[in-house]
Amino acid sequence: MEQPDFSYTVTTARDFEAAVKAVEEATAAQGMKVQHVHDVQATLRSKGYDSDPLKIIEICNARYAHEVLAKDILISLMMPCKINVYVRDGKTYISALRPTMLAQFFPHARLEEVAREVDTKIRTIVEAAR
Repeated sequence: MEQPDFSYTVTTARDFEAAVKAVEEATAAQGMKVQHVHDVQATLRSKGYDSDPLKIIEICNARYAHEVLAKDILISLMMPCKINVYVRDGKTYISALRPTMLAQFFPHARLEEVAREVDTKIRTIVEAAR
């Protein structure tokens, strides 16, 4: 299956919780900070719905955030960066929204360089957590 341009997804031999921890550790190693972890499975379960494990890990770097927000405050709609860890058909996946998409959504802001920098960090995190 071909991967869409907006995401970067890998499978991992790690179990779900180990993959989440690996993403958190790799995030710190890249000079970024975990802002919040949404446990989607727990939230859905609390409402009576069954689902496979899914955590959305929101990460950020203040320097990059400041730089892009100075160009257009509406970029905040796509912040912070997200890396998801989930299980489908018994396999654990790590998937990230590619920051390079920001340049396409906000062409007037000239985000290509910073988007590429952050994209490299995000892909490095995903690969390290693999």
